[in-house]
Amino acid sequence: MPPTPPFSKSERAYTLAPNFPPGAMKPTGHPNYIPCTVVCGCGSTFETRSTVARIAVDICSSCHPFYTGLQKFVDTAGRIETFRKKYEKFGKQAAAKK
Repeated sequence: MPPTPPFSKSERAYTLAPNFPPGAMKPTGHPNYIPCTVVCGCGSTFETRSTVARIAVDICSSCHPFYTGLQKFVDTAGRIETFRKKYEKFGKQAAAKK
């Protein structure tokens, strides 16, 4: 029979999950939580804990522009040069008007 109010924490857990006695937990329900090394593309590494031993990331707080204050332009397929070439005539026209 479930306990009657006022409930302790373990008694409340029993009323929510009556198949498990207070304090019981399935032994195989959780993965192993082990020390983990995080490796960034910039070469920076740091230790944390996870369910895997090694995590590889592309960007971290050591190289992300938000944290470093430095802005990097990643030119994909010459898009910056294409943009400059397309709009350079407008810069020349503005200079000629002055």
